[in-house]
Amino acid sequence: MRKKLLLLITGLMVIFVLAACGSKSQGDVVKELTGKLDDLSGYKVNAKMTLKMGSDSQVYKVEIWHKDPTFYRVNLKNAQKDQSQMILRNNEGVFVLTPALNKSFRFQSDWPQNSSQAYLYESLIKDIVADKSAKFSTTKKYYVFETKTRYQNNTMLPSQEIKLNKRDLSPAVVKVMDPDRNALVTVEFSKVKFNASFDKDDFDMKKNMTRAQLNLPAMADGGDDAFTVMYPTTELKGTKLIEEKEVTLEDGKRVVLTYDGKKSFTLVQEKVTAKTASVNPTNVEGDIVDLGMTIGAVSDHSLSWSHNGVDYMIASKNLTKKEMIEVAISVQGEAVK
Repeated sequence: MRKKLLLLITGLMVIFVLAACGSKSQGDVVKELTGKLDDLSGYKVNAKMTLKMGSDSQVYKVEIWHKDPTFYRVNLKNAQKDQSQMILRNNEGVFVLTPALNKSFRFQSDWPQNSSQAYLYESLIKDIVADKSAKFSTTKKYYVFETKTRYQNNTMLPSQEIKLNKRDLSPAVVKVMDPDRNALVTVEFSKVKFNASFDKDDFDMKKNMTRAQLNLPAMADGGDDAFTVMYPTTELKGTKLIEEKEVTLEDGKRVVLTYDGKKSFTLVQEKVTAKTASVNPTNVEGDIVDLGMTIGAVSDHSLSWSHNGVDYMIASKNLTKKEMIEVAISVQGEAVK
């Protein structure tokens, strides 16, 4: 009897030990993530990104390539509208390519180091490590972190939920949330290949622009330069639209909206016929800003971006960068004054 009791106790101890070994603490997971980041030579990732904008949602296919230490290629394709944009970083700088408009811009920027990026694995790890008050939980398949974000407009998107696969710590789902904990950006990762190999010209700007243009669908609008005028849906106290002016251009149309008040600004929208791409990209003063539906360029007094074949620019001496970003994001809402 005593021998059976000893065997039972020993068995229970083994079960407890095994259970303890299988349960990792937040510190254990963070330590493993740090080690994985140190050993990572690069990766290739496919993902689906869903942006919730008012009552509408837009879905993007995202292909992310990273070669350690500083080469990046992020290809964003609108699943419904066959439009694409690419962020590229190599030894020559940071580039934003818009193949459908034959446009390429070069930034002298430290992107992606200066902000959270929901689709970049190492950015997610840095957010987890940086937030000492991050919440941690586990499910059957995932380690789940809730952390603060490092977005330039982080008052709009202050927190995120990051799910990592237990088997290899690869990203599974990221939800970036507003102050009311509504998920405005959701990234679902479908394919992750760590320590991937790359060809010599995979991060070459000209080669990527050429390839992207070859994959463009035929334009169906026959060059029609008409477009729907968009109005900001965010409200700036004491600011109102006082003038809307339309200008016919030789190769398109421009609409200038003037807002006056304590927070005055001008919003320019322009659609022009795509021209032959220049051999050299346009150098841009300012820094890259992620507007969710597209990538923009922000400086102290202006913010410019392209979306759905239309160029936009906000110019203001009264708005902060944060306020310009908020206005720009809201321009993609419903067309109401």
